[in-house]
Amino acid sequence: MLLRKINLAFLKNLPAQKTQHFSFRQMSGSEFDRFTGKAVNQLKHSVATEDDMPDQLGPAKQRKPRHPPKPPSSKPGVDLSKHSVLLFPGQGAQFVGMGAKLLEIPSVKELYDEASQILDYDLLKLCLEGPQSLLDETQYCQAATVVTSLASVELLYHQQSGAVENCLAVAGFSVGELTAAIFTGALTLSEGINLVKVRGEAMQAASDMCNSGMMTVFAGADGEVAFGCKVAAEWCKRHHDIEDPVCEVANHLYCGAKVVGGHEQALQFLELNKKDFKIRKTARLPVSGAFHTSLMAPAMEPFRMALQNTRVNNPRLPIYSNYDNRIITKGEHLKKYLPRQMVNPVKWESSMAKLFVSEPNDIPPQVYECGPGRGLSAMLGKINGKVAKVCKHIPV
Repeated sequence: MLLRKINLAFLKNLPAQKTQHFSFRQMSGSEFDRFTGKAVNQLKHSVATEDDMPDQLGPAKQRKPRHPPKPPSSKPGVDLSKHSVLLFPGQGAQFVGMGAKLLEIPSVKELYDEASQILDYDLLKLCLEGPQSLLDETQYCQAATVVTSLASVELLYHQQSGAVENCLAVAGFSVGELTAAIFTGALTLSEGINLVKVRGEAMQAASDMCNSGMMTVFAGADGEVAFGCKVAAEWCKRHHDIEDPVCEVANHLYCGAKVVGGHEQALQFLELNKKDFKIRKTARLPVSGAFHTSLMAPAMEPFRMALQNTRVNNPRLPIYSNYDNRIITKGEHLKKYLPRQMVNPVKWESSMAKLFVSEPNDIPPQVYECGPGRGLSAMLGKINGKVAKVCKHIPV
């Protein structure tokens, strides 16, 4: 401290310096050349040794790529281009007017009529006329999505029967797994629609127990989404007196995109503080609850009981589950995993990676997204670009 005081005192006693004025003159040509690339020849002659000559240093070294390209594979590939894979969407892609492009097929009207008898309301009218607020409710949305997806398969069969007859495998997002179960014959249409009704009503009742929702979050490799969910849940517990707050990753869509579900206050916290967790963007989903989270636990038992009283056959085609990425070929496995799916995250990214695993020279099958929206096609482009090029959406 004493040394600092001495230095300060010394600086205060320094005489004020006079301002110096410099005279400017025009730069000569030789001086200009020295400051430009034109002085290369002069530089060569001024170098002391020949080893230091710029033209003796050799060509510049090229940096090796971090991931060098793999040598082309000589292994013959498998041609699956004459076969197909069907993908069925979940709720969230519904819109008023869906199904209008399918009514030219006679069997589609019969499909909606049979479903309406089981559901006790006019499903086709709801899909065509809405209102959107009613269509977004879980108890209506799930049935509308499943039946419209099955109707789109009818259109695909009418246009390209081989695409349906030569199907290799199916996968469904969330409630789309019930669509897949009906398509593969594991469930009859009437029993499948009844299960969709029970599932939708049970999940709607669970959603009405608290104010909750879902939100898509976009983050890079350094994103801290899981940590953000824990902080949001703790914040709800401390500031909103919620005894068991929920904020969880509900859907793994693709690298950099996830869906978070939980209490509304937790979602608002994440929206307001997204930069703290390196989340680039958020977008709310048009759903009425936090599906595939622990908030859906009350809905499991009614659905499990209905499923136990339903005959479930072995599917004619393998169903790629998004609960734990299993390939379901037994009806008993469907009975086991469908209820668990309701309270666990949808692992869509890893499910698609397993479904479309291939060698470099393989030709992938044709892929069809059957149902409202183009979300599954868009996500496939982020997961597997090669397969996404042969993916088509059936307009509804």
